[in-house]
Amino acid sequence: MTATSDQPSQPGTVLDILGIGNAIVDVLARAEDGFLDGRGLDKGSMRLIDTDEAEALYAAMGPGIESSGGSAANTCAVAASLGARVGFLGKVADDLLGAAFRHDIEAAGVRFPTAPLALGQGGGAPTARCLILVTPDGQRTMNTYLGACVSFGLADLDAAAIRGAGIVYLEGYLFDPPAAQAAFREAARIAHAAGRKVAISLSDPFCVGRHRAAFRAFVRDEADILFANEAEVCALYEAESFDEAAAAARTEVGLAALTRSERGSVILAGAEAHAVNAEPARVVDTTGAGDAYAAGFLAALSRGLPLPECGRWGSVAAAEVIGHFGARPQADLRTLIGVSSRHDVATVLG
Repeated sequence: MTATSDQPSQPGTVLDILGIGNAIVDVLARAEDGFLDGRGLDKGSMRLIDTDEAEALYAAMGPGIESSGGSAANTCAVAASLGARVGFLGKVADDLLGAAFRHDIEAAGVRFPTAPLALGQGGGAPTARCLILVTPDGQRTMNTYLGACVSFGLADLDAAAIRGAGIVYLEGYLFDPPAAQAAFREAARIAHAAGRKVAISLSDPFCVGRHRAAFRAFVRDEADILFANEAEVCALYEAESFDEAAAAARTEVGLAALTRSERGSVILAGAEAHAVNAEPARVVDTTGAGDAYAAGFLAALSRGLPLPECGRWGSVAAAEVIGHFGARPQADLRTLIGVSSRHDVATVLG
């Protein structure tokens, strides 16, 4: 698939970005390394947990901050803060956490039309939550109870929203349930039939390892835009080096934005290759860094800005997010980037 960045949002679009992913309430709390070691938790990883472990770990955690979360939901909220027109599809339950998620994501300026899962009907599970432990070095260890998320399927797709979105952004974490994989493929079909672009984030190297063949097929056959960090893209292509993985990605997807932490990012599009520096930052909490990068990148791409500028927007957004506790920006990103409105492109291009 081929992606370009020289045109603004296509005529007829209602949304610039439509995210599809896990609708999760994030609970962030500080933790010492010993807390992780005592529970056999692998620092910096993401793992799935069941109801009993979710309740036990939540009880043992220190004071936390709760907000609507999930990788794609974070990207959508950050992109909305940059002035993009954004929607999100994801499954919550008809419970208190589900209501909290809906209020929070809509208050961030994101449209959220997905109907909730009714509890008590067909064994409906409660709203998902991710228990995030942030150690003093800023690393986050995520323990995710998926709950209602696993019920997301074809029936939850909003075809009109997909056809009306310039870019449909898919979260790799949602690749675990087979029904969601089918929904991803159908969403891509609807988007491409309407002449829209499809982006996917790999989300996590362990997730990639569980579904490598399916991810490879989707990136190669369905995706126009790939987001991945160094570990994820190396896992996808079973590569021994970043350069090897990047070369493989270049042959399979039209546009790849590959992040490398403090070494910035590399953007590949056909014969083009752009290295983008990371923005200076004091690392407090790395939760949501990749999500924020994707948000900045896509918000700029939807304005038709050049690829290096898209990468700069992503770097600024990621640097702001990792400089404080939590996955959502606290500062005005448009001020940090240097653009005040959707049409103020001259300021950005300088």
